[in-house]
This record gives sequence, C-alpha cells and structure tokens, in this order.
Amino acid sequence: MKAVILCGGQGTRIRDVADDIPKPMIRIGDRPILWHIMQIYAASQISDFVLCLGYKSWSIKEYFLNFHAQVADITVCPGKPGAVEFDTGDFPESDWRIELIETGVNAMTGARLWRVRDRLAGQELFCFTYGDGVADLDIAQVVAFHRRHGKIGTVTGVRPPGRFGVMAVSGDAISAFSEKPQTGEGLINGGFFVFDKRVFDYLDADPGLVFEQEPLRRLAEDGQLMLFEHSGFWQPMDTYREWKLLNDMWDNGQAPWKR
Repeated sequence: MKAVILCGGQGTRIRDVADDIPKPMIRIGDRPILWHIMQIYAASQISDFVLCLGYKSWSIKEYFLNFHAQVADITVCPGKPGAVEFDTGDFPESDWRIELIETGVNAMTGARLWRVRDRLAGQELFCFTYGDGVADLDIAQVVAFHRRHGKIGTVTGVRPPGRFGVMAVSGDAISAFSEKPQTGEGLINGGFFVFDKRVFDYLDADPGLVFEQEPLRRLAEDGQLMLFEHSGFWQPMDTYREWKLLNDMWDNGQAPWKR
C-alpha cells in the first residue's frame, strides 16, 4: 500500500521560519516534518511513498539522496578522493521506498494527485495526506475502517481551532464538505485520507484543480466520503507559533506523534 504526500506548496504563511526550502523540509528537532509524517505511516507498516514535488523540489530530492550519509556513521579518507565507507548497520528507514515525482511548481492539490495516478496503478487502496501536519493517529485503524465501509474515500476528522472550515456529519457519513472558514465548532479535515482508485473519476488534468473544493464536495454529495473521527492529538504547521509549539514538544520529549 502506498502513501501519497503533497510536498509542492510554497508555505507562504511560514516564511518567517524558512523561505529557502519547501514547508515539508522545515525541521522539527533534527528532521524535516516530512520525515515525521512518513514515520506515522511506517508505524502502520506503510513504507512505500509517493511524494508530489513542486516548489524547490531539489531540496527534498537532495535530502533523500543523501539520507544514508546523514543517519549512518561514515569513514572518509582525505587522501583518497571518493573513498567513503558507510556503516551498514540497520536503521528504521532502510525498508522505505520513496518515489519523488515532479508535479509542477504551480499545480494545485487536486492536480498534483491526478499527476501521480499512474504511480498508483494496481493499488487497491492508497493513503493521501499533506506534508505539513502531524497526529498521534493509528493509520492502520483508518485503513481498516475504510475497508469496512466500502465507499470511495475516508477523511480523518479532528476538532481544532475555529479558523478552519467544517464538515457536516450524519453518523459516519459526510453529507457536506466546506473548507471556507466559519465560526462555530465542528469537525474539520485533518488531512489523513484513504481512497480507492475511483477517486480519480472526480479529478481531471486542470492544473488549478483544488482537491479540497469541488472533488471532496462531490464525493460528499454522492455519499462516497466517510468520516474517521480522531479525538487525539493533531497539529498543522502553518505559522511560526505552530512550528515553535511542535519543536518545543519534540525537544521536551512530549511529542504525541513520536513513533
């Protein structure tokens, strides 16, 4: 099973933290938030990733191209250029498989997913998420829930501050989906999805296609979008304050999403 992660946005609201790298590469502790998200999936035995790249994509490619050198002990011989010995000891990421796919600098979220559809050929189901939020979520439970209901999509619903849009829910079914911010309490899109291949019937090649707008609304209207309510920890990283909060949690050994 594959996990598709959106990594192409410019992160304009968090430029005061870093403006020379894409948001998924901003670090929590000594690792990018993207690595933390991938660890959440790996904890549920999902270690096959499709990264949808865009803005400053080379920084993400470079990170994973040099990943072994960053995490392993190495020996170099200055007098012998190119002579490098890597510690062959095992590390948790050793079984990861990562496809780094260029999906366009200016493409919107729906367009990015559409552009990696060939990478999901033969997949019964796949996971889908954003590269800027963490949760103490058991992905295996979300997948099991999805298999039970048989609809096209599952979205994880959470209850954070009211600056987000809300989802109208009837039982486990989502009857309306709106990303427009509004007042009042309600479940919002927590960003951890499971879909089957029928979701591509709701997408097209339009580079301006925003996944959270027409596609999700149509899925909800057709009764094909189900809710997995997550009452635990969930935190996006959209601002300096949120970045500082996540780093403080990590540094103090109080990161609920840590695996």
